[in-house]
Amino acid sequence: MIENSMFEEEPDVVDLAKEPCLHPLEPDEVEYEPRSSRLLVRGLAEHEIDEDEEDYESSAKLLGMSFMNRSTGLRNSTTGYRQSSGGSCSAPSVRTTVICAVILVIAVSVIMAIYLLPKCTFTKEGCQKKKQTAELVYPLATNGQRFPWANIRLPSAVIPVHYAIELQPNLTSLMFSGSVQLIVNVLEVTWHIILHSSKLNITKATLTPLGSTQPKPVEFLEYPMNDQIAILAPEALLAGHNYTLNMEYYSNLSDTYYGFYKIAYNSSTERWLAATQFEPLAARSVFPCFDEPAFKATFQVKVKREPQHIALSNMPTIKTTPVTDRIVQDEFSVSLKMSTYLVAVVVGDLAKISKETSGILVSIYAVPHKLDQAEYALDTAVKLLEFYQEYFGIKYPLPKLDLVAIPDFQAGAMENWGLITFRETMLLHDNKTSSAMDKKKITAVIAHELSHQWFGNLVTMEWWNDLWLNEGFATFMEYFAMNEIFPDLFTNDDFLNLRFKTMVKDSLNASHPISLAVQSQEEIDEMFDTVSYGKGASLLLMLKNYLSKDIFKAGIQSYLRDHSYNSTCSDDLWDSMTKVTHGEVDVKKLMETWTHQKGFPLVRVSTKGKQIFLTQERFMHNVETENQIIHSSPVWNIPLSYMTSNGSSFFSSLAHLLANKSDIITLPDKVSWVKFNVESNGYYIVQYDDDGWKVLIQLLKEDPTALTSSDRANLIHNMFNLAGLGLVSLNRTFDLMEYLVKENSTAPITEALNQVNRIYNLVEKRGLQTLATKIVKTMEDMKVPLIDTPVVALHSGAVMPKDGENTLKDTMDRRNEATLKKAHEPMSLAIRSAAVLSNFTRATAIWANNLLQR
Repeated sequence: MIENSMFEEEPDVVDLAKEPCLHPLEPDEVEYEPRSSRLLVRGLAEHEIDEDEEDYESSAKLLGMSFMNRSTGLRNSTTGYRQSSGGSCSAPSVRTTVICAVILVIAVSVIMAIYLLPKCTFTKEGCQKKKQTAELVYPLATNGQRFPWANIRLPSAVIPVHYAIELQPNLTSLMFSGSVQLIVNVLEVTWHIILHSSKLNITKATLTPLGSTQPKPVEFLEYPMNDQIAILAPEALLAGHNYTLNMEYYSNLSDTYYGFYKIAYNSSTERWLAATQFEPLAARSVFPCFDEPAFKATFQVKVKREPQHIALSNMPTIKTTPVTDRIVQDEFSVSLKMSTYLVAVVVGDLAKISKETSGILVSIYAVPHKLDQAEYALDTAVKLLEFYQEYFGIKYPLPKLDLVAIPDFQAGAMENWGLITFRETMLLHDNKTSSAMDKKKITAVIAHELSHQWFGNLVTMEWWNDLWLNEGFATFMEYFAMNEIFPDLFTNDDFLNLRFKTMVKDSLNASHPISLAVQSQEEIDEMFDTVSYGKGASLLLMLKNYLSKDIFKAGIQSYLRDHSYNSTCSDDLWDSMTKVTHGEVDVKKLMETWTHQKGFPLVRVSTKGKQIFLTQERFMHNVETENQIIHSSPVWNIPLSYMTSNGSSFFSSLAHLLANKSDIITLPDKVSWVKFNVESNGYYIVQYDDDGWKVLIQLLKEDPTALTSSDRANLIHNMFNLAGLGLVSLNRTFDLMEYLVKENSTAPITEALNQVNRIYNLVEKRGLQTLATKIVKTMEDMKVPLIDTPVVALHSGAVMPKDGENTLKDTMDRRNEATLKKAHEPMSLAIRSAAVLSNFTRATAIWANNLLQR
């Protein structure tokens, strides 16, 4: 699934575990800033943009002192001790000492009393007799009876085998009715079946016992807190046998975008459509089920509808039969084994276009008046389907693949097996109004969702703690497939930008490991974030480059073959990768340090003669500089890549596994420079010693092409992040930026712009407007040569460079002049600075898009 937020601009990242609130403060309410921010601003003040620059260091110090003074005042006002004139604390009074001693004795006595009564269990009945254990506390069902299960996760005593589901949505009353016939297999003797149900009004429940064909009514209990119901069997359910459970129910179509929900849209008159969105936990709101990914089963769906509508589900329609004069029923073929969250149904007035490839019918569905916008999506889906079948070595297993444009859809798209649902703007392309960026976005979303047909659908994570196995893989394959099939739309800069954005969030203390224990729905929902998607994809890219593309591909194919129609955890993927290396690489040992630890490492590099000295520690924002090296800092197994002045290379020839806190690489010959993290394919930041930075900066000034554009962007990214922690001076950072006058690639320019924009926002929020203006002026003076004839911008309506505008500054001057002319009154310094930076941002985007269109 692609969340809509992933296609929107994100606000400044704030680490809630560290940062104070960011609302404007009165002068007497100055809040504390992390030392990293003060260092960054102090560095700006020390960087002389012109001769008459003011000393902003005192401002930074003043903020820190203001906080200390407030804190000291609070401590002095609440202290229980008296401070002597000499500055030392006097001894507490005798009365205080006696009271503390009495409290301590009482506390120790209570603890010892509890500890010395091991045979006593405190319950409602008091202490139990010897050898008698306390009864496990179970929750109460809605009728007041004891509910026989107390955990959020379902028991494993009973598993589903097959669902036969009938649904009838009423687009007039906006309700639906349904029934489910569920065949279950009993693995352990039990007296009840626990499954999920959410807000379903169950009117009838029967169970067909062993050796009988006659269903018998059964009692059921409901526990809404965990969305669970318990079917109480009249007799013990025996292990190794199948039983058939039948239930009938009704409910309202959802008012949210979750479950089975209604959609209103206009063509000439208002119309209604009904669609499902089950991931992660909403299948239970449409039919009673074992709503966990590992409980896979087969499904047969029947949908009753009005004749003017059509119904779609995961599998093809096998027959349509009249039910009444105004109702018909569509019956779909039995599905393959899959998880409940992948079941899907759409009912409404839709039209389609189709194309067949390799015996698979690919169709695009949309509301009739927008069907003419579906052609591009159809051609793209066919190309991607053919590519994935070849790359994965496994044929797409369903007879059809439908892609449906939903008029009102919250997520970007959802990978339901055989019936992928999309927001209209993520699937439909209008040749008259859609931009090149729209086409690129549509292609990327289709690539993401089609890869899920293998990663997520054919092979599914056992539980949501390993969501990254689905979403990280789909994100990785999205960029990989775009690069292979649509090189005219894709650049490596896109994936590089994703990695940089992901590292911003993953560097915060509020981040989380990509594999994390979760239980509740709130915890599961939080896993659908940049870390699961972006970091998961970044780690796979790093592993691919370390193992080699051929071994990585073989490992993927082995993983999919070995676990088809089953559920997996991270270890299963690592075992498949290890197997194809014939045991030469312990992939599990390598990757566990990345999946079970949050954040990423900072690798420090210093060179002396032929030796390169390496150390690692965790890179983390919002930590005092003097505390950056934390004694408990985790250790990663880091597959380092590097290149030297004696010859460049990728992982295959110059690689080193840093598995300890420190290590040494001995080179065959002395080199003048070394650059780690080739192409920025590794998920770590590198800090060079002073000489190392100096020689790399000089290299870029003399010959930027000595390094790839990704490597140049990587150096800018690393240096600015290190400057934010005070580990590199800002003087040196701006020294690096001076080479940009020779830059003609988008990645380094875009990264420099993003980093300077962060600095600008920081100083602007602190009211340092003069300094903010000087930052803008410095960036205005940077000249980026025009290397191509102006073409249509990727963003619709963007202002392009005009004739005679041969530098970024030319475009900037024109846009700034236009901004000032539009102002009806004089602009304040703050507003003027913001407007100028906005124009700079826009102008740079124009130039970047111009380069991309070559």
